[in-house]
Amino acid sequence: MTGSQFEHALRRILAEQAAWRTQWEDMHPDDTLHVSGETLERSLDELFARLRDNYPFYHPAYAGQMLKPPHPAAMLGYFAAQLINPNNHALDGGPATAQMEKEVVQDIAAMFGYDRHLGHLTSSGTIANLEALWVARELQPGKGIAYSENAHYTHGRMCEVIGARSIVVPAGADGGMDIDALNSIVLSENIGTVVATLGTTGVGALDPLRAIVDLGRARGFRVHADAAYGGFFRLLADADPPAVNREVFAATGDCDSIVVDPHKHGLQPYGCGCVLFRDPSVGTLYAHDSPYTYFTSDDLHLGEISLECSRAGASASALWLTLRCLPLRPDTGLGPVLAACRQAALRWAGLIRTSSILYLLLEPALDIVTFFPAKGVFSASAISALSDRVFRDAMQAESAPVYLSKLRVRTRMLQARYPMVVADSEWTTVLRSTLMKPEHEAFVPELHRRVERFASLAANRDNSGT
Repeated sequence: MTGSQFEHALRRILAEQAAWRTQWEDMHPDDTLHVSGETLERSLDELFARLRDNYPFYHPAYAGQMLKPPHPAAMLGYFAAQLINPNNHALDGGPATAQMEKEVVQDIAAMFGYDRHLGHLTSSGTIANLEALWVARELQPGKGIAYSENAHYTHGRMCEVIGARSIVVPAGADGGMDIDALNSIVLSENIGTVVATLGTTGVGALDPLRAIVDLGRARGFRVHADAAYGGFFRLLADADPPAVNREVFAATGDCDSIVVDPHKHGLQPYGCGCVLFRDPSVGTLYAHDSPYTYFTSDDLHLGEISLECSRAGASASALWLTLRCLPLRPDTGLGPVLAACRQAALRWAGLIRTSSILYLLLEPALDIVTFFPAKGVFSASAISALSDRVFRDAMQAESAPVYLSKLRVRTRMLQARYPMVVADSEWTTVLRSTLMKPEHEAFVPELHRRVERFASLAANRDNSGT
């Protein structure tokens, strides 16, 4: 979308809003809401100055955290609905955007292979996971909830919130859940639900979902897929050859519940998560009475199947418009966007394998690349110190900076691939890059060149004692 297209769409939105308001008698804002032009300009100047204190999330040189701007279509969809400010809790507050929400949730459920479902958008992946684990507790009270040691800390925290016992399962060398360890734990613990992560936030690892689902059927536990980060990569699993692990993603349709974050790979602004349940009957668990809310329609109100109350209808509008422009298809729409991110990770991993100073921690399963610099001394402490310096120097460079992130991992993870690493510390700091912008695919060679340069400069300073 070009700048002129975006500006034209903004003008259309404002004109449509003005036309919509002509259905009712004219009114004037109360004088208490008035702000002078001088005050507004002065306040805007201050706002713009303060917003400069940000990293360039839009640029491929930013390859650190899971951050990027939303797609222009999402911005337009959000802005158009924000002018009305609907509340998707009840059809009374957001009839149009509630219907949009039901449509996009249906699209997402179909992507995961659900023939039927119950689900809705949420204000975040954290809240979506809270709902999934709350339903798990309600269905199997007193039973524990298990998740990998590399799962998001949300699960441990949410178990505390809902009063459920949590069990941590060790991870294997690839960063995913150790299925043998899970089997042993299930034999000795009263497990009601196992959380399988599709795209750990640290290394982007995939838990062995098919094996977990099969074990759940044999042992009687439910399976919740936390696909907050990696869920949309389901679109690439059926390619020939598949661009991601087909077996893992094909098992999503057999999960009892799924969480995905459209504000990650769905190109949305923050404040958009999604929770899905395969069995619609879990909606009875949400039953409550709101004597002042559900009056304008006998249809299902989203607040009747949600723990949250007020939610921005603008989020549904943004996602709806985005998926009309970029539908959930593998060969067009959102699919090629994800494919570019995946190719960027594979391409950089290939370059790191040929480097004399950068070392790949794990083969990337999605679009997160983890690696570390090392020269001379292969010890946990030396690698951590050099990683810290590269991170700092690359970000603070006056020209051609690179914005990475850091990750603390157990040193044994490095030793699984590089036995020569000396474990003089239980933990090692490595570097982590999230290549979640399609522009990263073309930028990877430059990204690699810059990081290698910063690593060499930092290592040479260490060797010279300066």
